[in-house]
Amino acid sequence: MRTDDFDYPLPDSLIAQVPCEPRDACRLLVLDRKDGSVEHRRFTDLVDYLEPGDLLVANRTRVLPARLMGHKRGTGGVSETLLLARREDVDALGHVWECLVKPGKRLKQGAVVEYREGGIHAPMDWPVVLTGEVIDYVDESRGGRLVRFEPVGGLSLDEAIHRAGHVPLPPYITDYEGDPERYQTVYSMREEHSAAAPTAGLHFTPELIKRIRGRDIDFRTVELEVGIDTFRLVEEDDPTQHAMHTERYHVGRGVVDAVHATKAAGHRVIAVGTTSVRSLESAFDPDVPAWGTPVCARRFEGARDSARLLGRGDIVERVDATTDLYLMPGSTFHVVDAMITNFHVPRSTLMMLVSAFATREQIMGAYQAAMNEGYRFLSFGDAMLIE
Repeated sequence: MRTDDFDYPLPDSLIAQVPCEPRDACRLLVLDRKDGSVEHRRFTDLVDYLEPGDLLVANRTRVLPARLMGHKRGTGGVSETLLLARREDVDALGHVWECLVKPGKRLKQGAVVEYREGGIHAPMDWPVVLTGEVIDYVDESRGGRLVRFEPVGGLSLDEAIHRAGHVPLPPYITDYEGDPERYQTVYSMREEHSAAAPTAGLHFTPELIKRIRGRDIDFRTVELEVGIDTFRLVEEDDPTQHAMHTERYHVGRGVVDAVHATKAAGHRVIAVGTTSVRSLESAFDPDVPAWGTPVCARRFEGARDSARLLGRGDIVERVDATTDLYLMPGSTFHVVDAMITNFHVPRSTLMMLVSAFATREQIMGAYQAAMNEGYRFLSFGDAMLIE
């Protein structure tokens, strides 16, 4: 297996620069893993592929306005800072963040950047609301830094970040100036923790979710704080040598119980997005006794396939856990039966994940079919159901 195996030519003209309006009007490619067949539908048709008793699990994380543009104190040079993760192991107050900075070579240890309300385009006489001091290096080759932030003018740190920051759209979206809320899901939580959106969920509307639930299909949420790795290409020729960054995630007791009930009744767990896939599969513990002994299975009348629950391992509750799970061809999926996803960047870990869930040949065939039909790719693009 080589990283080149997950490469494909993606014309710039197919990279979506604006979201579909309305959200659920985008196209939906349906890939059947049993025979590799492909259908072309609309996202509103998703309900036609769901059955009463199925369970959808989505990632409810919300994107932080984590892109900060400021000026280096002393020189006035422009600096971009992308917040990746709070480092409470360094500062219990949460003022130290792991960041990516540009230009990295100019921001040495001790450098201070000033951020104004409104960002880089704010007039120079506007007040500074936040400062950031580089205190250490992290992955220096990529511009990684530990930065200690201090709010100015009596603001809290979160208030200052919101006044100075912007939602960090992916680098391949170049000119979008629309509503930043379109880069958030309609079911996102209030707290903001992610550097990127769980984009498969961007297609859902409140009305579509209501239709889904009205057909006796359960809709639950997990949380995985999406990191910058979602934009990274795999640079190593051997993809097994790629190191995944650690991300924080939560799988609650209600989701675990819903998975158990769904499996006991012989229905499917359908993950909305690769981050939901990674959350559910990270919550699988191979070392615990399997849930679903005959006694447990009899709790669910009409269980069609209780035998499938027997064996080692089970999904368990995870609270404030971390994962660096890397799914690629050869990986086993213990929880997820189908997934909804977008069309991904070539040579990315996400291409490897979907190629593990289906096959590389099926994914490449489906992607070629989508390009032939003029589908829109990447974060603001169209969707895919792999079942």
